[in-house]
Formats: sequence, structure tokens, C-alpha cells
Amino acid sequence: MSKKPELHQDDPETTGHEWDGIQEFNNPLPRWWLWTFYVTIFWAVAYSIAYPAWPMVHGATAGLLGWSTRANVAADIAAVDEANAAINTRLAETGLTEIADDPELQAYAVNAGQAVFNTWCVQCHQTGAKGAVGYPNLLDDAWLWGGDIEAIHTTISHGIRNTDDDDARYSEMPAFGRDELLSAEQIDQVANYVMSLSGEPQDAAKAEAGAEIFADNCAACHMEDGTGDRSQGAPNLADAIWLYGGDHDTIVQTVTNSRFGVMPAWQPRLSEAEIRAVATYVHQLGGGE
Repeated sequence: MSKKPELHQDDPETTGHEWDGIQEFNNPLPRWWLWTFYVTIFWAVAYSIAYPAWPMVHGATAGLLGWSTRANVAADIAAVDEANAAINTRLAETGLTEIADDPELQAYAVNAGQAVFNTWCVQCHQTGAKGAVGYPNLLDDAWLWGGDIEAIHTTISHGIRNTDDDDARYSEMPAFGRDELLSAEQIDQVANYVMSLSGEPQDAAKAEAGAEIFADNCAACHMEDGTGDRSQGAPNLADAIWLYGGDHDTIVQTVTNSRFGVMPAWQPRLSEAEIRAVATYVHQLGGGE
């Protein structure tokens, strides 16, 4: 058993605890450290009183100073809106086809439009507007409802096939298989014909049979040559640009069950200046007409 160490007369008091014969001196904390600790306690209490801090059932305590990050952001937004008020009014009142004639207004519209696009549109059309399966690529010159600045503005304002806007662009493809308008064999044949329109590999015999089926059931919207009809959002089937995919199985799925993509109407959510800005941005990406 180890011998208990002896305390000297000038040693400080111990804490009274002992571990394996080892005792702990009860040395006082340095005064600078102790006062710093007290200051941090005071600061924490004062901060929690002055600023929002304590979570409650429906929010945090407001604090005596009434400070709010939301209010600060709202003030910053209001300041920016005020600074841009004049040019936004100009943008909203200038003819859509005349925006490009004003270099200052065009530059502002493109920059502001990109900000709007990155906030509201990238979720579907992806970064850079390259699109995704079921969401159009806005960089090319293939447009379902028209690619001039006025057509783009209308599409953004009212959307497509939504229930929020009576002026939404609307068209509906029949579900030829689901509604038993065509048999599985006929759908297979017309799928092969559609693939032939854009030079995709296909069964020539089935494609020949599918030509007549296409003429009887599809040409009214997609035109006899399959080039589509923008006035009703019917895609061009002869350009090898596919919204949902151009392989045999995907085309069969499209013909069988149809497609019904929906775009929201942005008119209730965005100002006229913001809609014109994002229309200008999309129009100048490369595919605008």
C-alpha cells in the first residue's frame, strides 16, 4: 500500500478528495479567468433579453431591441426595389420586341431575368436551362408553343395545362392504349413509324403499317409529315429532339398513356417586370426566334 503523501504547512487546502493516495489542491482560479467567466455569463443573459433568443410555442422571444433578420432582409429588398423602380417601370412599359433595341434595358433584363430564372425555374429546367426528361431544353430552337419573345412571355405568364389560369396554354394527347383507342400491335407499329421520321432504327415493315395509323390518328395534331403544330403544342416528331425520350419503349409508353406536362402560371407570383426580364433572358439564351 502506497504511503499517503504528507502535506506541508505552506501547501494550499485540498478539495478533500483522494484517489490512490493522490490528493487535489483547491487552488483558486486566476482572477482574470474568473472575471472573464462572469462577463460571459452577464453577456449571455443581456443578449437573451435584448435579442430574439428563447424558443416559444409559436416563435422565439422578440427581444427588447426588436431586432429581426427577416426585417433586415425585407428592408434590403425594399431598398433594392426602390433603386430599380424606375428601370422596372421602363421594362414593364416597353414593347417586348423593343427591349433589345435599348442596350441598357436589355442588359438589365438579362441580368434580372437570370436571377429570376435561378430562383424559380431551375428546379425544372435545370441550371443553364438545359432541361431534363419531361422539361424542355430552352437552349435549342425546338419550341412547343413558339420561341419568339412574345410567345415566351405568354407561356411564362399563363403557364401550360394548369388549373390556376383560364388563359393557360392547353392541349391534351389522347391515351391511345389506356383508353383502348389503338391495340398494342397498332401502337407498336405507329411507334416504329414515328422513329422512322427522325431516322431512328426501326422495323421497316411495322413502320410502313404505322404510317396509315399515324395518318388516321396523329396527323391532325402532329401534321402529315410529323413536324408538329406549335399552335396546339404538338411536338415536331421529325427533328430527333425528344422531351421524354425517342427510343421504342418510351414512344410506346407515350402513345399508350399520353403525356400531360404542367407548367404553373407565373403571373400571380412574379411582377410584369420580372416576367419580361426572365422572358428576355430565356429568349437570348440561343434558341429564341
